[in-house]
Amino acid sequence: MSAKLMEYFNKAPRIGTLSTADKAGKVDSGVFGSPRMTDEKTVVMGLGKNRSLANLQQNPHAVYLIMEPGATLKDWKGIRVYLKAQNIATSGPVLDAFKAQMAKVTGVEATKMIHAAVSFLVTEVRPLIDMGQGWEKSV
Repeated sequence: MSAKLMEYFNKAPRIGTLSTADKAGKVDSGVFGSPRMTDEKTVVMGLGKNRSLANLQQNPHAVYLIMEPGATLKDWKGIRVYLKAQNIATSGPVLDAFKAQMAKVTGVEATKMIHAAVSFLVTEVRPLIDMGQGWEKSV
């Protein structure tokens, strides 16, 4: 992983989709703007009491997809970041610290819906459209 990935991933404003599946393989996808890379291997995000959190508690694997529109489809940019949940904090100092950090950006009211701080290990990065090129060529 590279610093270039962190820079691209942490662009603001941006939103993307987090795709998860439960233990039976039932898939869910939700739109999120909160994930942040804290280092070249770690993504942290806040989740409410939602399907994404329930799925991650059963199956730690997820994908965060970021897309940026272009003038033509060929000009669209994006990446798919494959993740594995390492820690799901629903109470304690990790969650408190995450909420305090988010409050600086979004305000205290927005942090009230955060039920868990989830940290993920980045396991793979792929381009938005995989034509056999490295992701860095498509960013």
